[in-house]
Amino acid sequence: MPLHIAIDIRHLRDFGIGTYIRNLVRALGEIDRENRYTLVVRENEAEPPELTMLPENYHYAVFRKPHAGQVGVAYSFFLRGLGADLFHVPLNNVPLLMPRPYVVTVHDMSKLLFDNPPNLRNQIRLFRYQRGLQRSTRVLTVSNATRRDVESVLGIPSERIRTIYNAPDPAFLEPAAPAIACLDESGIQYAPVIQRVMDRYQINYPFLLYAGNIRPQKNIPRLVEAFAVVRGELKDHPILRNLHLIIIGDEISHFPSVRHTVIKTRVEPVVRFLGFVPIETLRCLYQTAQAFVFPSLYEGFGLPPLEAMSCGAPVVASNVSALPEVIGDAAVNVNPENVFDIARGIREVLLDGDVRQRAIARGYEQSRRFSWKKTASQVLETYREVVDGRA
Repeated sequence: MPLHIAIDIRHLRDFGIGTYIRNLVRALGEIDRENRYTLVVRENEAEPPELTMLPENYHYAVFRKPHAGQVGVAYSFFLRGLGADLFHVPLNNVPLLMPRPYVVTVHDMSKLLFDNPPNLRNQIRLFRYQRGLQRSTRVLTVSNATRRDVESVLGIPSERIRTIYNAPDPAFLEPAAPAIACLDESGIQYAPVIQRVMDRYQINYPFLLYAGNIRPQKNIPRLVEAFAVVRGELKDHPILRNLHLIIIGDEISHFPSVRHTVIKTRVEPVVRFLGFVPIETLRCLYQTAQAFVFPSLYEGFGLPPLEAMSCGAPVVASNVSALPEVIGDAAVNVNPENVFDIARGIREVLLDGDVRQRAIARGYEQSRRFSWKKTASQVLETYREVVDGRA
């Protein structure tokens, strides 16, 4: 008998979590034409264009936000009215009266592990997170590292947790022509289709790339310091003396420590903050970067390095939390707490041809070990286990 599954997709356009929701729903639509799906959307996002190709067993339910202070309770009663067999909450933000059974996906524990002083607000957050997972039938984590955090910090029994990996957006896995046509002392030339994007952003120099949030655990100040070290060492290099650092992510005005580091290290003219960019532009930047550098102190999964690898960028990444589990030996691994080790990794991937080519080849291979079809199959299997009472 077909199941009726309700999935909360109200955060479809959020950075990070939106990638998970969009690709999971699309992949479920490709493999499951039997069960009935209700996708819960905000009132101004009915039938989102990102999901126009879903089959006929997918329908939308519009949640109209009530007055402030009543959202959680109103949303819980709204879900009860759907009459679903199972609910999927794709991030750890479970309403207080959430109907059961439900499945929760936990992407990381950064809000509890970083910038979390012991005040009343954070104690309430911890209580909500813990209660939401304790009442769930199954907790899905995106890595074994996140699974261990859920067990140790929130006390969720191991037998109720299942690890199901994320995957790069399929847009990054499409075959691409070589992005750089020429890189020598005379300058840098890109393939024509890439050149238009580079002209739009006025990028005509070799660059290192970072993409992701700019939060404390992302370690951006140390990345800037390591870049300053490497740039000083390359000041006489015929090609890389004009090396830049491009950072894709949040508005820099929210993070004064990063701007202060840029000024202190005297690299302000060669560090650019582009904010968030369209996925097509990000793909071009991955393809043209001399290296993608990701010195994060903590990751629940670590999707940007996989995206960069799938586009042919050699990756320098931390050797902590979920990153060794996800990217394996495909990156040049560094100690994220040591500026000079981060600089060492950057220097190796820029100047050692063997290290560079090995990182590119292994990166392609590693990124293709993950797929949203595999992820969706495992999530669908979990749905059936929950409804059948096997979870």
